[in-house]
Amino acid sequence: MTLKDHFPILTWGRSYDRGAFGADLLAALIVTIMLIPQSLAYALLAGLPPEAGLYASIVPIILYALFGTSRALAVGPVAVVSLMTASALGDVAQQGTTGYAAAALTLAGMSGLLLLAMGLLRLGRLASFLSHPVVAGFITASGILIAASQLRHILGIDGGGHDLIHIARAMLNNIGDTNGPTVIIGAAALIFLFWVRRGFGPMLHRLGLGRTAVDIMVKAGPVFAVATSTWAVWQFGLQDRGVAIVGAVPQALPPFTLPPVPLELVRQLTLPAILISIIGFVESISVAQTLAAKTRDRIDPNQELLGLGAANIGAAFTGGFPVTGGFSRSVVNFDAGARTPAAGILTAGGLAFAAIALTPLIHFLPKATLAATIIVAVLSLVDLSILRTAWAYAKADFAAVAATILLTLLVGVETGVTAGVAVSLLLHLNRTSRPHIAEVGRVPGTEHFRNILRHEVETQPHVLALRPDESLYFANARVLEDLILDRVTRDRAIRHVILLCSAVNEVDLSALESLESLNERLGDMNVALHLSEVKGPVMDRLKRSHLLETLRGDVHLSHHSAVRALDVPPLPTAA
Repeated sequence: MTLKDHFPILTWGRSYDRGAFGADLLAALIVTIMLIPQSLAYALLAGLPPEAGLYASIVPIILYALFGTSRALAVGPVAVVSLMTASALGDVAQQGTTGYAAAALTLAGMSGLLLLAMGLLRLGRLASFLSHPVVAGFITASGILIAASQLRHILGIDGGGHDLIHIARAMLNNIGDTNGPTVIIGAAALIFLFWVRRGFGPMLHRLGLGRTAVDIMVKAGPVFAVATSTWAVWQFGLQDRGVAIVGAVPQALPPFTLPPVPLELVRQLTLPAILISIIGFVESISVAQTLAAKTRDRIDPNQELLGLGAANIGAAFTGGFPVTGGFSRSVVNFDAGARTPAAGILTAGGLAFAAIALTPLIHFLPKATLAATIIVAVLSLVDLSILRTAWAYAKADFAAVAATILLTLLVGVETGVTAGVAVSLLLHLNRTSRPHIAEVGRVPGTEHFRNILRHEVETQPHVLALRPDESLYFANARVLEDLILDRVTRDRAIRHVILLCSAVNEVDLSALESLESLNERLGDMNVALHLSEVKGPVMDRLKRSHLLETLRGDVHLSHHSAVRALDVPPLPTAA
């Protein structure tokens, strides 16, 4: 690993020119317009002051630009991680207190350290342990939870809870306190933002506006909603009629903060930090790889861990909370023409300007508008079609998706994602513990061998040829052994058993002992055990055992050569 590998900026920075700067500046302008209301809204979702959303979008994105490998990924607060943050912090401190904000710093710092450690240990492959169905189910359930949790702000009532049951119960208990002006503002904002997403762009195109102008105006829709509702509250004094507003926001750059690290707090936040780190990384790397594929760029998962780790540590020391790469802002950044991570640095500059100059203007911003912004953003995450797809393709994946969605909605985000991973692993163990084992025969006139139940093939009465379609390990070794012994016991004509190992990628110690036992027991029955098409890495390990020395049969390079070596005329059989 060279210095350029650890600091990608040294690579793209050398070729940076005026054309790239212009493209990055335009992209930064569009993303900044989008991020101002979005950052405020996600801070509200996390249970933190609105300025925390701005702070979490400035230094982290700069640090990611120094270490990250994606040219378009925009790092900052995102909906799912904000929800997980609120869920984790709700167990250790009361929202609105100093302890709550301090715990958010600690959570960001712990997440950052975990990501850095994973990057240094080159554990980017760990993302594979979260299957797509589990991630899709978790994000769908999180989107529903987030939208439900924000309805109280639309109605202007008190509420709370981190699962659907408690959220619904709190809303029903307080529904009588619904505030009329707040409902009008929230409903109007929802209708307007949905229209901006679906109808505003096509209307502007029909009017003849160019693509860039349309993109800017569509992305500015939430800003217009913020400005209009803020003006309405100020003009008509709606804060005196019960409309909840953001209130005073510090007019300053992100402060230097030190995360507290008492052992009890660290213990309480360890599991949430692990889950936030993994979920955030999976979401981020998925977005980065999707965008990189469009320009044939390469994404290094291990370096991405370092970039996200640095971003979260930056958030911990500048008054923020856990961050990751966001889908919507990254897609906007890419579509706006960002060529390098410098677009992120320029975006950070725009947000820093907003933190210094624009925060007094949002004093009267109604929380209902921010809630509407969140609801419109997260409903695009909800994809219940994954249930239908999983049911049609694999019932095991459907079980994992359904368990993740139900437990996330009914118990909470930590339980939901943990249960989803556990169910996936259990289903994988169950599936691989009962591997598909095909008896194969030769396709007439060829050297190809196929399943006798699916093809018309040639077999030999003295030869049993089996193809286990799975690696052999402790959970399935006895299944193969029992099947062979049962087959040989029932058919006394069999004198040779050939294991076609083309699908076997590994043989663990338990499976090795099972093969040695099988070889010995078959020998007692005057039956020889042969192996064919053993892969190189598997053979390397077998050579370090006693199996090859005691094997009653031979090891053959191809299954065809194994059958020919036995020198028994083939007999045709029907499928």
